Amino acid sequence: MTQKRPKPADFFKDWKEREALAETMIPMIGKLNRERNVGIYMYGRNLVNRSVLDIMKSHRFVRQVEENELSEWETFPVLEAISKMGLGPVHIDLGTLTNKYMRDNRGLSVDDFVREELSGAEGAGKPIPEARDVVIYGFGRIGRLVARLLVEKAGSGDVLRLRAIVLRKGKADNDLVKRASLLRRDSVHGAFKGTIRVDEDTSTLICNGNEIKIIYANSPAEVDYTQYGIKDAIVVDSTGVWRDEQGLGRHLECPGASKVLLTAPGKGDIKNIVYGINNNDITEDDRILSAASCTTNAIVPVLKAVMDEFGVEHGHVETVHAYTNDQNLIDNYHKGERRGRAAALNMVLTETGAAKAVAKALPALKGKLTGNAIRVPTPNVSMAILNLRLGRAASKDEVNEYIRKVALHSPLRQQIDYTNSPEVVSCDFVGSRRACVYDSIATIVDGDNAVLYCWYDNEFGYSCQVVRCLEDMAGVRYKLFPLQD
Repeated sequence: MTQKRPKPADFFKDWKEREALAETMIPMIGKLNRERNVGIYMYGRNLVNRSVLDIMKSHRFVRQVEENELSEWETFPVLEAISKMGLGPVHIDLGTLTNKYMRDNRGLSVDDFVREELSGAEGAGKPIPEARDVVIYGFGRIGRLVARLLVEKAGSGDVLRLRAIVLRKGKADNDLVKRASLLRRDSVHGAFKGTIRVDEDTSTLICNGNEIKIIYANSPAEVDYTQYGIKDAIVVDSTGVWRDEQGLGRHLECPGASKVLLTAPGKGDIKNIVYGINNNDITEDDRILSAASCTTNAIVPVLKAVMDEFGVEHGHVETVHAYTNDQNLIDNYHKGERRGRAAALNMVLTETGAAKAVAKALPALKGKLTGNAIRVPTPNVSMAILNLRLGRAASKDEVNEYIRKVALHSPLRQQIDYTNSPEVVSCDFVGSRRACVYDSIATIVDGDNAVLYCWYDNEFGYSCQVVRCLEDMAGVRYKLFPLQD
């Protein structure tokens, strides 16, 4: 943006006027998504199904990253122009598009500018010929969050459809009701945004109108998806029980299943995909893929960005990780070293394979990184500390400004977020949809030595990366506009 916005003479009047505009934007954004599968974002923040205050806060966020204000007065005419067009399924960043218009000095009208910028998106057909069936196998932390995301992203219903969830039946007679309750309420991520109806007669959950069959099975061998009208399905395995081709291949023996996506690091020759980095390696012939780990997804985008600009000679990754369900609540036997001690009372030093796993997405860093992890008594949001020897000398300001531009204006803007607040703590990043959030205030650079701090929601942010991989596997590839900003 070219200049600072002047302070309003009457803050309350200004707020109410912008509040009214945000209220008017909600049905426009909803209609674009519901009827045309158009996603509207504000500097990477999804505006679909958001409240008035959420939309206003997204505008206010721009002040942090662009060092200027962005008002609903400026974005509303751009959104109006977008809604007039016959757009196909695309993602549009309203913030960067508006910012680009404000910098444009050709004197174009808003309508003419938007038509020019969105050329190629008008009249586009469906991203895939018919909706693709998805099955979630395992319904723990990641399984439930992926389910929430798929329901949220159903849009017009012609892309990915969550058709079934496979799990082992619990001992309670009201197992289905209890599973629905876990989906409906979450101690970390809050309430499900919508309604959930339980149909015990058909063993079905109806989530925001999406009918999801609950299939009870002890192994993939017991499941025939075609019995439920499911065909050519992608199975998202979130159990972590099977991580090699032989084990995951059991899903492909099920009638109605055609592909598998693992929500854990894959073993052997399985491709480990960090979306935004090596998702171009996904081919139509791939039948089993891994979405790698939450930590690998958090560190690889920043490492790629740093490597491209400054080079990376070697480094160490220290992960300060929230405790997970495989740890003990109180001291008890655990096959893993140290993990038997009470998770909510101790910092637990343990290993991480994330540093070595980086090489599967970034072969140039093979053998250059070491890593360790410390599990800490928080339920969610972790931090990766990257201690790097750069390929050249730099300064803190140079590194921060470069990462800021990458986070806002590069193909990695879905993976890297940026904060310059000196007051943020881990709970502030619960619900982050990026693979990581770069903390610019904490950055340390001394010549060619750099220490970078990256927050990440190891549950929700990772689940967003899983869904992006899932879309790619299904052939769903939305163009993000503006193409250049």
